[in-house]
Amino acid sequence: MSNIKAQEQLPVSEPNKILKVLATIVSYVCHPVFMPIIMGYTLCALWPNTFAGIEIKTILLIIALNAAFFPLVSILLMKPLGFINSLQMPTNRERTIPLMVSMIFFFWASQTISNMSGGSLPMILKILMLGNFYGIVVLFLVNIFTKISMHTAAAGGMLGILIVLQLIGPVNIMVPFFVALVIAGIIGTSRLILGSHQKGDIWLGYIVGILSQIAAFLYFKYFK
Repeated sequence: MSNIKAQEQLPVSEPNKILKVLATIVSYVCHPVFMPIIMGYTLCALWPNTFAGIEIKTILLIIALNAAFFPLVSILLMKPLGFINSLQMPTNRERTIPLMVSMIFFFWASQTISNMSGGSLPMILKILMLGNFYGIVVLFLVNIFTKISMHTAAAGGMLGILIVLQLIGPVNIMVPFFVALVIAGIIGTSRLILGSHQKGDIWLGYIVGILSQIAAFLYFKYFK
C-alpha cells in the first residue's frame, strides 16, 4: 500500500528539456512567416524549366519582404505599443491584430506576384501566394473561436502546394512530398511538446493549410 501511495504522489514527468529545446528551434526555423519563402524556393528547384529566364531572386525578395520582414517588424512594434503582451502571443485574442496586419501584407504579396511581368509568372507561384492569403484569412476567422496552430497551417500549405504541383506539372513529387510530410509531422509534434496547442488545433491547422492551397488552385482553374 505504501508503494502504491508513493507512486501516486510522484509528479507527472514533463518532456525532456532537450526535446523542448529542439522543439523551440523547430518552431523558430519553421515559423509561418518563413514558409512562403521556403516553398517559393522549393518550387523553383523542383520545376526549374518553368522558372527559366525569370528573376528568381527578385521574386523571393518580394515574398521575403511581404511574408516575413514587414509582418515581423510590425509584430515587434506591437509589443512596446501595448497591442500585445508577449511576442509568443499565448492567447488567440493577442493574435487578432498581428493576423490582420499580416493579412494585408500577404494580400499585397499575392497581388504583386500575380501582376508581375504582366502576369506571365508561372501559375504555381501565383497559386502559392493566393493560397497563403486564403490561409491567413481563414486563420483569422477560426482564431476568433479557438487558438488554431499557425505553424501547422503553414506546414499544411506546404503539403497542399506540392499536391497542386503534382496536379498541374510533370513533376514526380513522391520524395519531396514524403520529406514535407515528415517535416510537417515534426512541426506539429514540436508545438505539442511546447504545450502551445491542443491536438484539435494542430490538426485543424493542417486541414486549413492544405485546403487553402487547393482552393487557390481551383480559383485559377475555373474563375481566372
